Amino acid sequence: EVRLVQSGGGSVQAGGSLTVSCVVSGYPYNEYCLGWFRQTPGNERAGVAAREGVAALCTDGTTRYADSVTGRFTISRASAGTTLYLQMNSLKPEDTAMYYCVADRTSSAWLLITAGAEFGHWGQGTQVTVFS
Repeated sequence: EVRLVQSGGGSVQAGGSLTVSCVVSGYPYNEYCLGWFRQTPGNERAGVAAREGVAALCTDGTTRYADSVTGRFTISRASAGTTLYLQMNSLKPEDTAMYYCVADRTSSAWLLITAGAEFGHWGQGTQVTVFS
């Protein structure tokens, strides 16, 4: 069974930095893309469909970022593909959300971040709060 266990996040003042991590196990490395999504309060009823694609990468090394985080966030993984990271710099209050990592059989990073991962394997979520 594919499992994703998250850690990190927290609360930080605007302009600061945070990192979220995701340990992924039980998945065929060559068959999955990995990504980070986020969900803001008030959209709980919409479920995973309300989660916004933030960053994604695939086994070919390609990455894709949402326009709102480009230049500030960096997605990366260990060479073995077991740990996924999202480094978040220059954080803004509008970045406040629950962040989720996902493993999905999407064919490209572009498809993952734009089409979503409704049927992917999700981590439990990590809260990121940015205050003024």
